[in-house]
Amino acid sequence: MTALRQEPDPPVDDLDRRFRAGDDVALREAYDRYGRAVLHLATSMLANRSDAEDVTQATFVAAWLGRDTFDPAKGSLIGWLLGIGRRKVIDRMRASARETRVVETVRQLPEPAQTQPDPDRVVDRLVIADELARLPDDQRRMLELAFYDDLTHQQIATVTGVPLGTVKSHIRRGMASLKRRWEVDGAAPGPRPAGISGTR
Repeated sequence: MTALRQEPDPPVDDLDRRFRAGDDVALREAYDRYGRAVLHLATSMLANRSDAEDVTQATFVAAWLGRDTFDPAKGSLIGWLLGIGRRKVIDRMRASARETRVVETVRQLPEPAQTQPDPDRVVDRLVIADELARLPDDQRRMLELAFYDDLTHQQIATVTGVPLGTVKSHIRRGMASLKRRWEVDGAAPGPRPAGISGTR
């Protein structure tokens, strides 16, 4: 009786383990295998193809640098990569929104006078616009009405229907956040830009 020939078991796909261990070849394999899926995710959420490609690259860079946090026992490599990709897409969308806001701020700036413009004031306004975009919606809205529309606290309360005390609270907290970020970002010390009043 002839013994049946024992077929060898198929090789175990250990890409997850090798990727986590820092194998450069595994990084290339992961990109070849899952890059299209990450790109598809990005293009489905972003209108700009170039942004989607940048997000795909940023996803793999972040995954490689943070590979120690990947646990194959908790999920697949592709699932982990797509999770990073989603966060990168959201980051890009928020950055685009801030950029759009800065552009709109520049467009709203008055025409320069014949005298020499003050570049520091323009920079200050751009920095403020960017920082405002990072605040919670309520605080940002109140500060926009105070800064851009030059409304008093009472006028803001009337326009928005928000109680006066709440308006003051939002503006106070928003100003405190702007002040902290202004100092952390290393902005040049100086007088507070005109347009936002502490209490009115």
